[in-house]
Amino acid sequence: MIQITIIKITEYGPWTLTLGSDREHELQMLQAELYKEIQKLFSEKNCIVFSNRFDEFFVVTNGLSLQDHIEIQKKMQQVSSLKLAMSIGYAETPFEANLKAYEGKKTPVILDSNHTIYGFINGKSDFVTIMHLDVENLTMRRKIESPYEISSIIFKLYSRMSEFFLQKKSLTFFMGGDNFMVVSAGKHKENAKEFLDIAKKEFGITLNCGIGTGRTAREAVKLATNSLDTIRKIRDSEKPKPEIYEMSCF
Repeated sequence: MIQITIIKITEYGPWTLTLGSDREHELQMLQAELYKEIQKLFSEKNCIVFSNRFDEFFVVTNGLSLQDHIEIQKKMQQVSSLKLAMSIGYAETPFEANLKAYEGKKTPVILDSNHTIYGFINGKSDFVTIMHLDVENLTMRRKIESPYEISSIIFKLYSRMSEFFLQKKSLTFFMGGDNFMVVSAGKHKENAKEFLDIAKKEFGITLNCGIGTGRTAREAVKLATNSLDTIRKIRDSEKPKPEIYEMSCF
């Protein structure tokens, strides 16, 4: 069972128009600051925040109660003038938890009207599995392709990765650079191997994948990144390098 919280800036479009036409630089700074604060508050509760379209955030919130969400909302109100809505959902897979959160907001199912929180809450600390993927030896590609061309390739890869893992009921997020994270629904190694083969065949790209399973989202990310670092260490020691490495808390 996994719990997802979707955070959305409310009445954002009409508000941005009040800033006039020379507003884009301000909006970019504002969104960056907002992400920083949300990530800080949720990471303190052992969660992980993924930016989605900049004005929306997905948080893996296994173990968090309604009171935890209210506490974060109160703190956000102290540091930001923007109004945020939270919608919470839980299910057997990340994608279905996303649908449940969406249903809670759309219906609506109000959990706390004072702090604009909707949805369905579980609050249990079930295990979470997250994959951390990066591109092997992107430095060599930079020698023959410009930075913008590299970015174009990375975004095409991200689109294909998102499409593939969505079919597996998992959620994929671009983390910057050549890094991606997947909140996984199951068959972690099997699905990772299948997509690594797709990346080679369709893009000529070799990916490394670290997999982590933890009691909280933050622990899962730590183990996934540790797994990815282990792949690099094995490669640098000139031993046969695995493309997939997995660690868990049990």
